[in-house]
Amino acid sequence: MADTLTNLFLAALALSVTVRIWLARRHIGHIRAHRAAVPAGFAGRIPLAAHQKAADYAVARTRFGFAGLAVDTALLLAFTLGGGLAALSAFWSAHADGIWHGLALILSVMAISGAADIPLAAWRQFVIEERFGFNRMTPALFVSDLVKGALLGAAIGTPLVLAVLWLMAAMGERWWLYVWAVWCAFNLAILFVYPAWIAPLFNKFTPLAEGDTKARIEALLARCGFRSGGLFVMDGSKRSAHGNAYFTGFGKTKRIVFFDTLLERLQPAEIEAVLAHELGHFRHRHVQQRIALMFAVSLAFLALLGQLIDAPWFFAGLGVESAAAHGQAMALVLFALAVPVFAFPLTPLGSLLSRRNEFEADRYAAAHASSDDLVRALVKLYEDNAATLTPDPLHSLFYDSHPPAAIRIARLQQAATQ
Repeated sequence: MADTLTNLFLAALALSVTVRIWLARRHIGHIRAHRAAVPAGFAGRIPLAAHQKAADYAVARTRFGFAGLAVDTALLLAFTLGGGLAALSAFWSAHADGIWHGLALILSVMAISGAADIPLAAWRQFVIEERFGFNRMTPALFVSDLVKGALLGAAIGTPLVLAVLWLMAAMGERWWLYVWAVWCAFNLAILFVYPAWIAPLFNKFTPLAEGDTKARIEALLARCGFRSGGLFVMDGSKRSAHGNAYFTGFGKTKRIVFFDTLLERLQPAEIEAVLAHELGHFRHRHVQQRIALMFAVSLAFLALLGQLIDAPWFFAGLGVESAAAHGQAMALVLFALAVPVFAFPLTPLGSLLSRRNEFEADRYAAAHASSDDLVRALVKLYEDNAATLTPDPLHSLFYDSHPPAAIRIARLQQAATQ
C-alpha cells in the first residue's frame, strides 16, 4: 500500500505540474497573439496602449508563476519523499513531546514555507508590480506586514493548533467530529473579529464622507433592504494602485469597504452600480453558500483523515518511515500537503461556481442599478487594474473566478436592452 500511495502521489503531482505549465503556456501564447489590437467589444473604450500594458502584465505574472510552481513543488517533495518532515520530527523529539512536539512541527513547516515565499512575494511586489506602475509599497511596509502577519498568525494559530492536537489525542475514534466543530467555530469567529480588530492592524479605515456617492449608496441599501455596520474607505493606495470594493463581517460587524483608489477613479453612479453587484452576492447568499461548502468539504476531509491516521502505509507512502513519527501532527501536515495535489483536478468546479455567482450578482446589479453604469465601471477597472481582455479560454475556464471581460460585458449590455 505504501508503494502504491507513493506512485499515486508522484503521478498526481506530475499531472498537476504538467497541466499548470501547459495551461500557462497556452495563456501566454493566446494573450500575445491578440496583443496587437483591442478586442472589438472594447474598441473606443480602452486605448491600445492600455490593452497592450494589460497583455504584458498578464504575461509577466503568468511567467513568474513558473518560479512559484518550481519552489512549491521542490518544497513539497523535500518535506515528504525527501524526508524533511521526518527530520523535523526527529529534531523536535529531542526538545519536546506530546502536543508541544506537534505544535513545534507544525509551526516549523509553516515558518519554512513562509520563508520560502518571501523572495517570491518581494519580486512580485517590487519588480513586477513596480514595472507596471502598481506598486506603492515601501520596503519598510513590506517588512512590517510580514512581521505583523507572522505575529498575528502565531497569536491566533497557536491556540487553535493546540486545541486540535488535544482533541485528536483525547476524543477517541471520533476526534475528527470535535475538530471539525472547533474549526467551524474558529472560522465563524474570525468573520466577526476580522473587520473590527484584524483589518485595522494593516490598513486605516475612515467613514465614507458625506456627498453624492454616500447618498446614492444609502438609497441603494434602502431599496435592497440591506443593513450595514458602516460605509468605510480603506487606504489601499499605500500598497497598490489597484482598486476594489468588498463586504466583510457578519451581523453588527458587517461593513462595506471601498478602496480609496476606486473612489478616485469612478463616478458616483458607477460606484453605486459596483456596490449593487456586491449586494447581489449578499442577496443570493453566495458567502453563506461558500462557507457551507467549505464546512462540508472540511468535514469530508477530516473524516478521511480519521481513517488514515492509524494506517502506517499512509505515513510511509509520503516519506515518513519511522513509527515514532506517526503522531497526530504528522498526520495533519502530511494530509494538508497531499490533499491539494490529489484535489487539483477539481479546480475548474470551484471556478465554475464562482463565475456563476458573478453572473447572478451582475443580473441583480442590472435590476437594481444601471447596467450601463456597471459596464462603464468595469471597463475603467479593467483598464486601471491591467486585467487582460483576451485570456486563453481554457485557462480562464480552469482558473478564473470571474467571467472573461468580453462575455461579462456582452451579458450586461444585453440586460440593458431588456
